Amino acid sequence: MKPTADPTPPACSLPAELLRRVRLIDLRARRRVEDLLSGPYRSVFRGRGLEFDEVRAYEPGDDVRSIDWHTTARTGIVQTRQNVEERCLTVFLAVDISASSDFASGPQSKRELAAELAATLAWSAVMNNDRVGLLLFSDRVERYLPPRIGRRQALAIVAAVLAHRPRGRTTSIRTALDAIGSALRRRATVFVLSDFLDAGFERALRIAARRHDVVAMMLEDEAESRLPELGWLVCEDAETGDLLELDTGDPAVRHAFDLARRSRAAALQDVFRRAGVDAIPCVTGRPCQRALLQFFEQRQRRGPTPPTLPA
Repeated sequence: MKPTADPTPPACSLPAELLRRVRLIDLRARRRVEDLLSGPYRSVFRGRGLEFDEVRAYEPGDDVRSIDWHTTARTGIVQTRQNVEERCLTVFLAVDISASSDFASGPQSKRELAAELAATLAWSAVMNNDRVGLLLFSDRVERYLPPRIGRRQALAIVAAVLAHRPRGRTTSIRTALDAIGSALRRRATVFVLSDFLDAGFERALRIAARRHDVVAMMLEDEAESRLPELGWLVCEDAETGDLLELDTGDPAVRHAFDLARRSRAAALQDVFRRAGVDAIPCVTGRPCQRALLQFFEQRQRRGPTPPTLPA
């Protein structure tokens, strides 16, 4: 089912402290894009889609895959379809705002990191006159902003990521991908911003990646990569509320934690590889432009992906 558009209140109606945070992130993102990301963004995503231009007679050297067999049969002359690159791309941001996104071991939570990344990507789209949209999700679709052009859309996206109070606590990436499939009829570049603490979304990811250029942005906190040696701790799962008591002073416990973390990371990378999805690790407290630049440079070295017709 296609998600229903839910307009975000104007930024000026937000509480003063939240409005300050929105404006600060917006300002940082604009400077970041102007200084670093505008050129790489366009060169990486240019030519991701095609739109029909004309049919003309086949000429030696034309790609035989472009032959329009219906027109050829009707006219008796071999005809080819001519396509041009889409002049306006669509960038779509799917942001996980489940309970685990509020985790922070330092001054920045994973949700605040998501807002920084969303602002940077939104402004990259705005400065290139591309459409940008947003879907906030937990275990359900929380909010949907249809793709639009312009500065107000970029501001609305940042405000929505920071201000929205989710109704759900757990994560369903499959639900988000299904909603995107219903909402976006033409090919888009889809960034999924999440810690991916979920399972059972593999098939939905493969389907989405066949239709769109999907990029997984894995939101991480440094404290999640190692178990601190603090003695006995009682840990609560932010999404399920389950409690777990651990003796962090026991080397065997810390070793088991590290093995489980590595196993989960390897399994997640395998899911992305099988789906043909690029993955960008993004860590709280670190400059997000570094992760984005590394991703852009990696794609530039790899060369452009052949354009595909909209599904």
